[in-house]
Amino acid sequence: MADPDAKRPKLQFAGSSDKLYSDSAEDVASAANFRHVKVSNYHLDLDVDFKTKTISASAVLDLECLQPCAEVILDSHATLSIHGVRVTYKDDRNTSNQRPVTFDTRPFTSYGAALHVSLPVAVNPGDEFQLEFSYTCGEGPAMCWLEPMQTAGKKLPYLFTIGQSVLNRSMFPCIDTPAIKSTYSAQVKVPPGLTAVMSASSRTEGPEPNTTHFKMEHPIPAYLIALAVGDIASADIGPRSKVWTEPSVLEKAKAEFEGVVEEYIQVAEGLFGPYVWGQYDILVMPPSFPYGGMENPCLTFVTPCLLVGDKSLTDVVMHELCHSWFGNLVTNANWSEFWLNEGFTMFSQRRVCATVLGEPYKCLEAATGQALLQNHMTTVGENHPLNCLRVKIEKGVDPDDTYNETPYEKGCAFVSYLQHCAGGDEKFDQFLKAYISKFKYRSVVAEDMLEFYLDYFPHLREQDLRNKPGYEFERWLTTPGWPPFVADLSPGQQLTRPAEQLAAHWAGDQMEENAEVVPDISDWKTYQIVHFLDKLVERPKLTHDTIQALAKKYPKIAESHNAELTMRWCMLIIKSNFTSDLPKVRAFLESQGKQKYTLPIYRALKAGSSEAQHFAREIFEATKDTLHVNVRNYVQKILSA
Repeated sequence: MADPDAKRPKLQFAGSSDKLYSDSAEDVASAANFRHVKVSNYHLDLDVDFKTKTISASAVLDLECLQPCAEVILDSHATLSIHGVRVTYKDDRNTSNQRPVTFDTRPFTSYGAALHVSLPVAVNPGDEFQLEFSYTCGEGPAMCWLEPMQTAGKKLPYLFTIGQSVLNRSMFPCIDTPAIKSTYSAQVKVPPGLTAVMSASSRTEGPEPNTTHFKMEHPIPAYLIALAVGDIASADIGPRSKVWTEPSVLEKAKAEFEGVVEEYIQVAEGLFGPYVWGQYDILVMPPSFPYGGMENPCLTFVTPCLLVGDKSLTDVVMHELCHSWFGNLVTNANWSEFWLNEGFTMFSQRRVCATVLGEPYKCLEAATGQALLQNHMTTVGENHPLNCLRVKIEKGVDPDDTYNETPYEKGCAFVSYLQHCAGGDEKFDQFLKAYISKFKYRSVVAEDMLEFYLDYFPHLREQDLRNKPGYEFERWLTTPGWPPFVADLSPGQQLTRPAEQLAAHWAGDQMEENAEVVPDISDWKTYQIVHFLDKLVERPKLTHDTIQALAKKYPKIAESHNAELTMRWCMLIIKSNFTSDLPKVRAFLESQGKQKYTLPIYRALKAGSSEAQHFAREIFEATKDTLHVNVRNYVQKILSA
């Protein structure tokens, strides 16, 4: 029989070098000629108009030539109206001469366009020059305009932007690939009574009326530039942290995050090295924000679903904080390597969690993550190509359409495997510090990380891995399916086992002899209840009598304001076809637009009875305008399948 691995290309390592594999990596999601020119700084001048939902803008790009070229190609978008472009060359005497240049926009993909700028004088390696664009934006997918009724305060409009993965090209002309990093500055003018915040290391007001100046002093990829404008106030929650949110929820947000954020930062610094970004602020978003959090540097955007009142969901902040090292400081060079951002961040989050909350709770939280991965793979099939760590993204495929649990949980499992091979926590913690120090402010692919890993642990380079050196790494990266290795979660059994026993009891199983059912869950931590509900959701549908009995016995679950619990309760209602409780599902879908919660519920409704399917279409029509465009499109695909 032929060797099934014979045709699989093996990872090749050339040895230590300052040159990275990522230096020649492609990014099919970018139209830019970023191997010919690179941007060192963006300056944005933005005038936000809520009446027309447009931004009148200019952008100045400081560029350096890497290879001889007579044109600059940038990422743009069909919704970006370019009015004019000017170039400024710098000669040896440091004088400048600005002149208009010709440009045209050409089709690229459904999510972007190629902006070709012809240079009147060709440039050579080392030449520095500026391009200045005057343009208008507003309709693009990076920008989400909210009516007052879509906000918490219900009085003033709101704007927020999301750049990940390839959306910021609809906000400003840019080199929209994570392979290239730059600093940026911005001047933002907003209507009276509104406040602007950005993912920047400094923020100063005026002196112009209603104008705020921002500066990011560290190089970041374009997707991490983010803006929010609204009725926004702030409060201190630590020596280097503020929470920003609408005034109506400011005190609630302050109480949720005060005291925990600085602890998380200090623990993370001890594990991964200094926090280089200065300020770590949190912006609590309006309910339509589609993610749990977005790691915009210096200003993490988070869902208001975190405001439970007991700090039980602040692990989301823990995760976004860890992106300050893994993702923002060391970044995947293209979106095929998204697992480098999310796998390392998930692993590091759990290292912080173990330090702050203990190993059993970390294992409990990890078990929840593994359940999400298993559910995903059951839904799409283990051998689905998106269940590879290194996803093959063809030109024209939106990287956002490859998003799933795999880069998070399978990525974390691979990092756990590397930790296991290295010999445990202490040795691997030192490696993580060295990894950050080596690659900070740079973008990498898997070969860069693994080459450094083998240099750091030279005995592993010679170690026999299934008699095929390098085979295990290749298997992890390119083979779909369940992770070949998962970390030992047995320390969490003291928390997971009672939850599993209770789920078996409510599902009507015969209990193990002498097994003790814990009927009172009042002292259980949130993720212990989550584990209990996950085990119930995995079972065949419960009877209506059982659902009613559960609701009566555990109102803490059935009437919870904790979105993690409510989402799973909704899944039980739908799976058991308990139609009399569908108003709770409606209320939950109306209250938030987080992708993690919204999509599974619509999938469950679509797979349910004809009544459930009709309900799904009805509630979607009623709420679609409150959803972020990506979530809206995903739900439409679910309902039309």
